[in-house]
Amino acid sequence: MAYEFKNSKGITYYLHSREVSLKGGRKQTIYYFAREIRPGALDALPEGFKVVETPKTGMPILKKI
Repeated sequence: MAYEFKNSKGITYYLHSREVSLKGGRKQTIYYFAREIRPGALDALPEGFKVVETPKTGMPILKKI
């Protein structure tokens, strides 16, 4: 089951990750939230991160602890 977060407006978001290649050829994992479950959905928060909401839109983002 994908990790879900319900914001203060009552909208449910699901956590996803994807590995991207940067210009120098280095690979990096990015984390993002979407309203539906897509390929790359995660079951739990990555270690060392917490979820916070943006003040205006209520969109969840990950923040390092």
